[in-house]
Formats: sequence, structure tokens, C-alpha cells
Amino acid sequence: MTDPHEFRPVYHPAGFDDPLRVAVEEVHAGRWVAMRDLLARTGADWVLRTSRTQVLGVVAAGTTTVEAWSEEERNSLDARVMWARVLVQRARRAHRKRYYGAQDLEVLARQACLVAAEAVPADPVPWVCLLALARLDEHQQRTEHRVQPWEYMLPPGPWGLLRRVWDRDQQPREAFHRMFEFLNGCTAGAAASASAVDFGRWVASWAPFGSALLALPLYAYADSYRQQLEEARRKGREDPLLRRQWAEDPARGDALKAFHRWFAGVAHIEPLRQSVADLSHLAFALWAAHQYVEAAAVFEALGPHAALQPWVHLADGPHRPELAEGAFVRARSQCLSAARTSH
Repeated sequence: MTDPHEFRPVYHPAGFDDPLRVAVEEVHAGRWVAMRDLLARTGADWVLRTSRTQVLGVVAAGTTTVEAWSEEERNSLDARVMWARVLVQRARRAHRKRYYGAQDLEVLARQACLVAAEAVPADPVPWVCLLALARLDEHQQRTEHRVQPWEYMLPPGPWGLLRRVWDRDQQPREAFHRMFEFLNGCTAGAAASASAVDFGRWVASWAPFGSALLALPLYAYADSYRQQLEEARRKGREDPLLRRQWAEDPARGDALKAFHRWFAGVAHIEPLRQSVADLSHLAFALWAAHQYVEAAAVFEALGPHAALQPWVHLADGPHRPELAEGAFVRARSQCLSAARTSH
């Protein structure tokens, strides 16, 4: 029998954003009115608009909901932006699965982004979408993906696209994550990991107090950790000491910096603006660094919400979500217990 007091994580793409949760469920059911109304209420709040269109785009890509909306309201600017989101998501999925016609879909997605950018010039989302597409250009064949960096120690990439987003929104969390993704995917092996870590640490070096970008280095460390684990597993000799890197600088120092400079400000913003993914990465980094009391505060902020990343790295493979959930629940219990003991 299941313990009625046992902690059960909640997984939902909307996270803390309850209005978005309603719209997501409606899109799943093939209805678009809630999505339209939500984006209308969001208006020019670019931070919220970017995060909401990202989630809605992922969900709507597997439906014909946005097509139906575009057919009913042909002059809707929000529908054009969402169409760009949907096509980008479909192009990325087709590229990842090596589907026939993936390149044609990428061309259509890029055209939809440019149409949306022209229709809504002040909106950063179409440019964020183009940054998401840049990841598909693995050999940097397009000129706009070989622009010299803002920081001379970093490699060339779609820096001009990032500038377009920055000109419209100075809190572009997704845009910098897309740039991180590009640098991590379009260079090879250890060089990719080093570029991603350097990029994350560079962003965190100037990100202001309260900025979610202070958590970006933790994604780089988590991905580097994943690569090391996969390499060890391929060789059949997994090293149990790999996790020790989290308890050493720079990983430990960057986790504590994110805790004190970013997490300290999380409690003062609306819950719907908080990122479950960012909090999950911070909780993992602090737990792995043996900073249990600090990690407990992050677990408390998460409440019932959880994300599989980066906990899935502790599982035997990426297709064992139940093991990732078990790792999350055990770490949460350990940290909350440590926090109670410390008082």
C-alpha cells in the first residue's frame, strides 16, 4: 500500500504558471481560444510571453490547434508567432529523428519566423525561434551562424540573432539557453563542453542580481557531467567519484553564487515567473556539492513541482524516468532532513 504522506512530484510543462496550465490542457484538446486569450492578456510582457509561447509551441506542435486558429483568425499576429513556434518545434524534432523532408521543414520554419518578425517588430519571440533553428545548422553553413562573438574568448556563432533578441528584451532567458545549446552542439567533444561552460560562466559574470541567467553555468556542468557518465558507461567502468566535481570549484562556487544572487530574489517575484527547470538544476548542484541546507530551501521553493533534468543523469540511462524521480525524491528527503537537523 502506498504511504498517503509520501511525496509525489508533479510534472507539468506549465510549472508554476496556472493560467498557462489551463491553456496547455485546452491545446491538448484541440481548442485554441484559451491560448489566444492568454497571449492577449500577456501582451508585451516579453519575459512571460517568451516562456508561455515556448511551452505552448511544444504542446501545439503535436496537434493542429494553431492551424485551426490561423484559419479562423487570419489577421491574428499572435497566431503568426505561434505558427513560427510550432514549425520550429516540428523542424527540430524532424532533424533529431532524421526524418525525410526535415530540411524542407526547416526552410518553412525559418520563413515563418521572418514573417512573424516583420509582423510584430518589437516581439523578441521570432528571433528566439531563429536561435532555436540555428542548432540544426551543425556545420555553421549559414553566414548568420558564424558571427564573431561579443566576448573574444568565445567561439563564433549566431551572435547577431542573439543581439536582435537583446535589443527587444534584456532578460532573454530562453535566448541565452538557445545560444548555449548551439555552442554545445555545433562543436565537437571536449571543445563543445568547454565552450558551453565558458559561455555559461561568462553570462553569469555580468548577469544582475535576481537574474535566472545566473543558473546557466549549472546547465553546462550538468551536460558535461552527462557526457562523462556516458563515456564511462560505454567503456564499462563507471567512476563513482565523478560526482565529486560538483563539490569542488568552479562548480560549487557557481552553484552558491546562483543560490545567493539569483535564488535570493526568486521569492520576491510572482510564482508564475519562476522556472522549475532552473530550480531543479540549482537543487541538484547544491545537493551534489553537499550544500544540503541551501538545497533544502530550493526544494521547498519547488513545492510539489519537479523536473527529470538533471536527475536523469543519475539513472542508468535517459529512458528510465522512474529512476530519475527516485533520485530526486531521495535527495529532497536528505536535504530537508539535514535542514531540520541544523536548526
